[in-house]
Amino acid sequence: MPEANNDYQIMPTHLTELKPLFIGDVKIGFPVVQAALSGYSDLPMRVIARRHGAPYSLCEVMLDQFLLALSKREKTKHFLDIHPEEHPVGGQLMGAEPEQFSAGALKLVEAGFDIIDVNFGCPVKKVLGRCRGGFHLSQPKVAIEILRRTRDNVPDQIPVTVKMRRGIDDSQESRDKFFEILEGAINAGIAAVTIHGRTVVQRYVGPSRWEFLREVKKQIGQRIKILGSGDLFSAMDCLNMIQQTGIDGVTVARGAIGNPWIFSQCLALARGDALPPPATLRTQADVMREHFLLCEQTYPEGRAPLLMRKFCIKYSQSHPQHEVVRVEMARIRSRNDFEAVLAKHYENDCVGQYIPTEVHRTQEE
Repeated sequence: MPEANNDYQIMPTHLTELKPLFIGDVKIGFPVVQAALSGYSDLPMRVIARRHGAPYSLCEVMLDQFLLALSKREKTKHFLDIHPEEHPVGGQLMGAEPEQFSAGALKLVEAGFDIIDVNFGCPVKKVLGRCRGGFHLSQPKVAIEILRRTRDNVPDQIPVTVKMRRGIDDSQESRDKFFEILEGAINAGIAAVTIHGRTVVQRYVGPSRWEFLREVKKQIGQRIKILGSGDLFSAMDCLNMIQQTGIDGVTVARGAIGNPWIFSQCLALARGDALPPPATLRTQADVMREHFLLCEQTYPEGRAPLLMRKFCIKYSQSHPQHEVVRVEMARIRSRNDFEAVLAKHYENDCVGQYIPTEVHRTQEE
């Protein structure tokens, strides 16, 4: 992660100077939101983020084919569940064929999602190999047709947005295709674009080029809302990205996993307050219990402990002895196991820690 993105000498922008974010006619408000995260941004994570100040979040990406085949069976119905506290909430999907894509978008609309987000940014190899996600950045005609059909099929009052990376790679051809797709998105009536400052071939390795976001904002920022993504692991990172690039908002991805406090910290800094201290161990435990309960209410019986394991591993990063706690969190298989770890490591209250820089760098691998 670039050192410039962690420069705490830069004064935070005051809240009154941050324009409230609108996506189409949907008011988001504070322009720091939770991104879609495959395998993570389910209902429990989204609700926890909302309760800590995120004004908007997106569900984990779903395949159009999966959506079309999805039933209301107990095993799968949670994918389309929306909590009453969540609105506005976005549904994200990806696929290969324009016709199926737009049909999948309608399934998300029927489920109650307020905004539909098209994923042209996923860099995972198996996704690219099936002509999905970031692969579409290599084929502007198909990408634009997907956006056009989706926008035409989705009701007018539901905004459609798109997630992109800055290109397949750093070639001029890739750059030209990026802007061709972006121009097509604007002409199709897409309300906003989220741009990750890495290329598809970079995946999550190397710096996210914030200067590219600034360039895009300068070129077409009056015609479409632009949100940024990439290297957002602290509250100051989020405000710095907005301040340094002029974009309309940011979407926090990996930096929000097990760290919902990033949103309340952003709000505090934007008000001109000092950075709040890290959550105490008891506060962390309370939030994890809250998260666990939401999992139990969302998923079939018995699944919550295994699903919470990956979140608890992330929450443990805020513990001063995170390496030890992480190992024990990775072993939980039941609510009793979970409570035993909390009793051992979180009962004696003290101030936690901001997630160490070396942990963030590990996430880049």
